[in-house]
Amino acid sequence: MNVIDRALEFEKRKLRSLTTSDRIKIGREAKELILAINEIYKKTKDANLMDIMKRLTVIKRKVEKRLNIIPTV
Repeated sequence: MNVIDRALEFEKRKLRSLTTSDRIKIGREAKELILAINEIYKKTKDANLMDIMKRLTVIKRKVEKRLNIIPTV
């Protein structure tokens, strides 16, 4: 499966009634997807990729906020 397809599928997931371990897994997966898309973005400079990364970052921040984790830069 393509990284972009995985990211779009990730966005469609429901994020309700998650356990702490689910939140940790989602945060790690979001970070992995963001970094993978960033590598592609560096080569292509496609604005659509930047939009996907921004949306994933919002999801990641919401999950980490609930975990009381200070977001890393």
